[in-house]
Amino acid sequence: MTLLIVGATGTLGRQVARRAIDEGYKVRCLVRSSKKAAFLKEWGAELVVGDLCYPETLPGALEGVTAIIDAATSRATDSLTIKQVDWEGQVALIQAAKAAGVERFIFFSIIDADKYPEVPLMEIKRCTELFLAESGLNYTILRLAGFMQGLIGQYGIPILEGQPVWVTGESSPIAYMDSQDIAKFAVRALSVPATEKQAFPVVGTRAWSAEEIISLCERLSGKEAKVTRMPLNLLRTVRRFVRFFQWGWNVADRLAFTEVLASGRPLNAPMDEVYEVFGLDSKDTTTLESYLQEYFSRIMKKLKELNYEKTKTKKQKNKRSPFKNVNSQ
Repeated sequence: MTLLIVGATGTLGRQVARRAIDEGYKVRCLVRSSKKAAFLKEWGAELVVGDLCYPETLPGALEGVTAIIDAATSRATDSLTIKQVDWEGQVALIQAAKAAGVERFIFFSIIDADKYPEVPLMEIKRCTELFLAESGLNYTILRLAGFMQGLIGQYGIPILEGQPVWVTGESSPIAYMDSQDIAKFAVRALSVPATEKQAFPVVGTRAWSAEEIISLCERLSGKEAKVTRMPLNLLRTVRRFVRFFQWGWNVADRLAFTEVLASGRPLNAPMDEVYEVFGLDSKDTTTLESYLQEYFSRIMKKLKELNYEKTKTKKQKNKRSPFKNVNSQ
């Protein structure tokens, strides 16, 4: 089986690639830059240059491909809009996969996307799910809540550096999951017939509010967080303002997702049946506590080592040899 991974340089895509390679799949990655994706080649993947936003690059990339795991999504730093990547690009990929006779298509969506029609990314994910289901492809949809990896930049680093931690509105409890665990489900779906033409939630062991995560980070780091609350109405005003300018469309669409994070409604779902279908054990899933504990343990150890080296160097500089004084006279 030749497996094409789309979005393989991203937070989730690289874990999917690593997992698939480790399990013996012949992995091909669709990338926009071979240079930035060099690490994938070192792992053993074949690189093929292409772009969802340029449909003419897709047929060649799909030659001989048996299955696709699609982890592509627009990034906040991209110049392209959510519509261009997450809708137009995905539609082009699905159509190309159908034309190429791809046997399996694994797609990552967002849990409860149908409940937020006013949020562009959620509505686009919902529409893409429908388009994929009606395409005739043998698909599996995995609906995610959030990655634990994102919490490091959002909470971990600011707390360690004494920077403000931003919280908006009534924070929604979110069942974050380690991207490595999500990758297990994605790769496993390829070999489990019961997952065909089905959609499943794939979320963490429990949902955490922003306040609970901050409290956990404070305990693990031994530092107090500087929490700054951003009024939701202010963000809505900013979103409406930047929407007037073409350069602000992508920013406005990103800000709209704040409505999901600040709604107070949990992003979570029961997982018992999902584990049973996929043949995975929930006990092997990383908990948020263990993930953050490992992160802070490594960081605190590194900080102690750096402080030790700094103190050692300082002492050596301050220590003067009596022979130097004699020779200089």
